[in-house]
Parts: sequence; structure tokens; C-alpha cells
Amino acid sequence: MSYSGSLTAQQDIYWQQEANYRMEIDFDVKTHRYEGKQWIEYTNNSPDTIYRVFYHLYFNAFQPGSMMDVRSRSLPDPDPRVRDRISKLKPDEIGYQRIVSFKSNGNELPVFTEETIAEIGLKEALAPGETREFYLGFEAQVPLQIRRSGRDNREGIDYSMTQWYPKLCAYDEDGWHPNPYVGREFYGNWGSFDVKISIDKKYILGGTGVLQNAEELGYGYSDARKKPKGRTATWHFKADRVHDFAWAADPDYQHIVHQVPDGPVLHLLYDKSVENPEYWELLPYKLDTVWRYIEDNFGPYPYSQYSILQGGDGGMEYPMATLITGNRPMGSLIGVTVHELMHSWYQGVLGTNEARYAWMDEGFTSYASARIMKQINDPGSDRNPFAGTYIGYRKFAETGAEEALSIHADHFLTNRAYGVGSYVKGAIFLHQLGYIVGQDVLNRILLRYYNDWKFKHPNDDDFVRIAEEESGMVLDWYQEHWIYSTRVIDYAIDTVYNTEVGVTVELANRGTMPMPLDILVRYSSGDEIVYNIPLRMMRGSKQNDYPGKMFDTMSDWPWVYSQYSLSLPGQLEEIESITIDPESRMADIDPENGQWPVQEEAEGNK
Repeated sequence: MSYSGSLTAQQDIYWQQEANYRMEIDFDVKTHRYEGKQWIEYTNNSPDTIYRVFYHLYFNAFQPGSMMDVRSRSLPDPDPRVRDRISKLKPDEIGYQRIVSFKSNGNELPVFTEETIAEIGLKEALAPGETREFYLGFEAQVPLQIRRSGRDNREGIDYSMTQWYPKLCAYDEDGWHPNPYVGREFYGNWGSFDVKISIDKKYILGGTGVLQNAEELGYGYSDARKKPKGRTATWHFKADRVHDFAWAADPDYQHIVHQVPDGPVLHLLYDKSVENPEYWELLPYKLDTVWRYIEDNFGPYPYSQYSILQGGDGGMEYPMATLITGNRPMGSLIGVTVHELMHSWYQGVLGTNEARYAWMDEGFTSYASARIMKQINDPGSDRNPFAGTYIGYRKFAETGAEEALSIHADHFLTNRAYGVGSYVKGAIFLHQLGYIVGQDVLNRILLRYYNDWKFKHPNDDDFVRIAEEESGMVLDWYQEHWIYSTRVIDYAIDTVYNTEVGVTVELANRGTMPMPLDILVRYSSGDEIVYNIPLRMMRGSKQNDYPGKMFDTMSDWPWVYSQYSLSLPGQLEEIESITIDPESRMADIDPENGQWPVQEEAEGNK
């Protein structure tokens, strides 16, 4: 039986807010402080009347006693980059952002600030469909680099400028999202950025957007950069259809410009003292080898350029740019770059609310990165690039500390539960979905998801509806078990025996999560047949996605039954082996009990 739904009604009522930023920044590198003017053209596309607005002031988290500081010191496994470092910051090392004035419709309005969130009540409410300009003046101090943002990171990069400006909080069908900054994820409105940064002229900048005055600055035109007159230079960037803006600055940046064939221009900025500059020089050519594969499988990159900037504290994605640490072996440098690049798809273009659906960002990115790294390292092999991912999940599931992926990113009880859930279990969600619906169908799902929801804010329901339409199956059960619970998969072969009409394989569901099964039977004749057992509640079944093997779909398995009898032709003596999930795409916590003969018997018979 097949199933089909429709996205039409949902798409007809979909709306999202728009926020177009214009900013002018005056940066003092001696004090690590800056002043800014910001104008936001905000369009209320919602059906709601808005009476107040909220802004993120992220740098205020980097002060002793902040929520981020207390949270880090309270966790049983704090991020080693943070630990108790915030509590030890001196006054000239802390971060702060202060809104010194705010105007709407020419009215000066009071600003109420609680640490990393500012709230402003509007004197005149913003009606549905109305566009209004908000102006604010602000001042800030760059904190010592601890997490993502800051000055003087461990590799000597002067400024990693992320979460650096007052950012209007997102408003969607669930209302405002003024989440305090305690260290996790981000969510923002789509719009444009027009940013002018005036800074000491010895500094070289890179970041989100396209530099508008490169020739004036001598940037990228020759090794001997022009020196603008006066003490400062103004860098002017523009970016359209993005939801954030990041930049980095250092006087010793080396700059590589590289044109990807049939792709964007890459800008690589790294410190001249980086340990292996030859790795940075080789890096863009490694991306050349997989760019077509990326776009064919995950959708076209929609911007004209992408910047890879040495900075930050590891790897962190932003629209059209990433900050990564640079003193790495070549494999690590490629790996972190590929991962952060793929965030341009699963966060940069598909602007999911990361705080609520971190697994849709980190997990989908990790899935794509694993496939891409295989293309780079061993494209012709049959190596499973997710083998380590599944091992990591099983080990953590055994600890009992796993938490459901539906938990807000800031509310996990441990960093490890967040990390394994968002990155590992999120990646398995997709790879295992390919097991359920077939890899070709999964590939179609991913492309349609990208094309239908680019430059929007999709959630898990939006993805599952597309998966249902492309597969012809009902998949809410998969969403419910894998995302909203910590139930586990454990299917076993209980017994195998001859009958008068053939061979019976008694299968058992020993876990708490139902799944369809692929069972590979190898016969002594050399034949290999995959028997697919759909779940009845799927209302459908996949096609053969095992090249070179015969494929047969059996009767459905109702999920309430703990046992299932599979009837095979022939006699037991004609069968060499029986294996549940022969390609290890199902996250079964005990795959050993899904084999016959059991491993010890098989070795003893040799």
C-alpha cells in the first residue's frame, strides 16, 4: 500500500520575517572597543501585531557570573575551551555590548537589558504587513577569545568577530525566540547586510558577504597592498539572503583567491606564521575535486563566494564564511573545512532554528561531510564512512545518559549528550532513513528538501513530509522514535530450522523501537537474496537498493508483535549465512545477534 500527502496547504500559509541591516562600525584596536550605528528595515510578514522587539547581545555572556559562566562551571563535562575561564576575566578582558540609543518611527524608546537579551516595547505597534526602520547606537568591547568570538585566539589571530553586533531575535509561528546565550546554537531572520567597518589600516579583513571596495583597499590585487591615507581604512561588505554576518581581522593575514571550476570564488585568509602554509595553499584544490559532487547531491551553492578564515576556537560556520583554527594536519584541515562548508547548506541556506533542531543542522552536516570525505579519500572503495558514527552511538547508548534530540540545545544535561545526539544521532537519522526508503529515494529527498525550503526556516515536520511524499511511505513513527525518544533498536535471529516446505527463520524484536528489516541470505550455490520485511504502519516498502543481489519483499511485520517467522526456500544445508542489515545501515545496538551462524560457530566450522 502506498501513501502520499501534500505540502500545498502548509506552503500557502508559510511566512517569515525579514530584517535588512545597515551598519557603520568605528573600531579601536588599542582598546579592543568599537562603536556602531545600526539601521534595520524590518518587515512583519506574520499575521500578528508586534508590540515589542528583542535583541541578542552575545558578548555580555563573557563576564564573570554570567549564565554562560555558571552553566559551564555547573556541567559535569564542561567544554574544555570554556571551563571556568569566564570567571577569571579581568575588566579589560570581558566582553560587553550596550545599546545606548534606540529609535522607532523617530521615537526614542527605553531599552531593558538582562545580560544577553535586550527588550524594547514599541510605542506604536507593528501591524501585519508593515515595514519599519529601527535605529540603534551601540558600544562594545571584544572579550578575550574563549568561545567562538573574541580577540587573541590561541593561534594569535587578533579578532574573531562573530556574534559581535546587536542581533534582532527571530520571530516565527511560535513567537519570539529571545534565548539567553549560554554557549550553544543560533537562529536569525533572513535579510541583507550592508556593513562598513573602519579599523586601523594595517589590518586585513575577511568574512560574510562580498567586499565592495577591494580595489580601493588593494585587497587581493597584489602582494603589496595599497595603504589608504590616514590612520584607518573602511571595509565595505554586502551580503544578500543571509541571516548573520561574521568577520575576522589580523595584520598578518595571507590571502589566497581561488576560483572553483563552475563554482564560487574562495577566499582563504591565514596567518603568515601558520605551521603548515602549504596545507592552506593545497586546500582549495581539494575542494575542487568534490564541488560538483556536493552540488549534485545536496543542491547548488547560491552565493558568489565563500571565505575560509583562520580564527575562532575550532570550527564554526557563518553565512558565506567559516572560522577555523589553522595549525592542523592536512587531513584535519580538509575535514574541518568540509564540515563547516556543508553548514552553508544545512544552516546557511536552510535556516533551521538550531536551538530547537540542532540535529537538523549538525547531524545533516555530519552526514554530508562523511560522504564528501569518502569522495576525497577513497571514492572507489566500498568502505562504510559511517561505521565509526554507529560505534560512537552504540557506546553512548549503553551509558544510559542519552537524551532525546527534541530537547532544546541549551537544556541537555551533559555536553556529551548534546554532541552525540546532535552530531552522531542526527547523522544516523539520514543514513538510517536511506535504509528504510532506499538510498536513491533518500538522495531525491535531500535535493527536494533543499530546493523547497532554501532561504526558509524548516523544521522536522517539513523534512518528514517531503520524505513521505518522495518515498510513498508513512514515516511519523520513525520521527517519533528516533527524535522524540531514546528507544533502541535490537533485532535478533532466534532460531533457524528446516521444515517440510523449506527453512524457517525465527526473528525477534528485543528492542524498544520498530524498524523494517533487510535480511541477506547467502546460498551455497552463490545466490544472494535480500528479503525485505516492511513495517505494516509504513504503508509501503522500498525497492531493491542492493546492486547485484536479488530482492524480495515479504509480508508486513505489525510492530506490536515481538516475533516474526520468515520462510525461505530450500534446506538449511544449502544456506551459508543469514544476516540482518548486511550493510550496517540500521543502528541496532547488538548487531552480533542478527547473524546466523553466530560468529563463534562460523569460525569453528572453518
